[in-house]
Amino acid sequence: MVVELISVGTEILMGNIINTNAAYLAEQCVRLGLNCYYQDVVGDNEERLSATLKMALDRSDVVILSGGLGPTPDDLTKEVAAKVAGLNLYMDEESKAAIADYFVKIGKEPTNNNWKQAMMPVGSVIFPNHNGTAPGCAIKTGEKSIILLPGPPEELKLMFEESVVPYLTEKMPSAIFSKTVKICGIGESRAATMIADLIDKQTNPTIATYAKTGEVHIRVSAKAEDIATAKKLAKPMVKELKEIFGNYIYTTDDDVTLEKAVVDLLIANDLTVGTVESCTGGMVASRLINVPGVSDAFKSGVVTYSNKAKRKFVGVKKTTLDKYGAVSSQTATEMAKGLSAVNKADVVIATTGIAGPDGGTEDKPVGLVYIACQVCGKVTVKECHFTGNRQKIRENTVVSALNLMRECILEYYSEKTFR
Repeated sequence: MVVELISVGTEILMGNIINTNAAYLAEQCVRLGLNCYYQDVVGDNEERLSATLKMALDRSDVVILSGGLGPTPDDLTKEVAAKVAGLNLYMDEESKAAIADYFVKIGKEPTNNNWKQAMMPVGSVIFPNHNGTAPGCAIKTGEKSIILLPGPPEELKLMFEESVVPYLTEKMPSAIFSKTVKICGIGESRAATMIADLIDKQTNPTIATYAKTGEVHIRVSAKAEDIATAKKLAKPMVKELKEIFGNYIYTTDDDVTLEKAVVDLLIANDLTVGTVESCTGGMVASRLINVPGVSDAFKSGVVTYSNKAKRKFVGVKKTTLDKYGAVSSQTATEMAKGLSAVNKADVVIATTGIAGPDGGTEDKPVGLVYIACQVCGKVTVKECHFTGNRQKIRENTVVSALNLMRECILEYYSEKTFR
């Protein structure tokens, strides 16, 4: 099956918002085993949207549109899709009741234009919205399907997972099972080299590498007549990848992020954690705190951007700063030890570096970063050299910090068990 994505909204065309929906939907479609050959972006214009949808239906089996399901006059997606499919709209009472309940929950009164969102194409499969007001739907037109999803990402994602995945899975001629092996600490080129033989001889299952910020994801996809058989086909390949990459793999669960893997490791070993950051300015703490349940492990985070703050809050010695500078392994070590002394955390991660674009020297260029991790008294320091702009350097530092924490915890318990 071939799927095509259409993102609707003048604000996307003008660059006012980043089109994260297309990236999410494309990734999910690949996971389901759908072929995605085209992506389109069209503004809130009936004529252009109609032409784009007709073109997509000519060349694709499924067309997924996101956005344009709101209550305002320029929200045209549903009306245009119904017109292209030759369908009338009707008031769906269940959708209307759900919208009314939503407004009761948030303590507000709906306006008349909100009921526009409950007008649905005749014969469509309706997808309830459990994160907002606009329901989605699937429209059949001949052998093709048009799927309409709301624009707000959190509404779209939940609706896709709850309703669209089962809808598409039912229509697929064969079952697809995918498993993602997530790696940190190795670049994409090295990872690809390590599995070159597997890539060359792949048939079913197939493998593909994807570069993320500081990570490499390897997707294993198997196709069979049913999901159980597809899982069996994928299993040996995943096992072989585990043998090749070992502890570079932090998860094979599609829904687990690097920060969640770290938090799970902390909680499983009954460890507490603290962060002391300079160049990353709280980004490491933010990633950790995004994980539900982290309150069982996270003690405190401190941003010590200036030398004065490093001395005052985590006790970095003036002599250390004068002799080695703020960006040094010595300062990173004292930052980690200093916070541990203050908040008594079992694990402390410290970051200090030059994110640029200014501040670099010949001895300490932009992109030089030191990350220190203390685990139960043992400190490990990593020197990193990143390239790119300020944001990219900081983001790579965060990923390296999280991965260093993961590696140090694993090493600590490995040594402890060995002894």
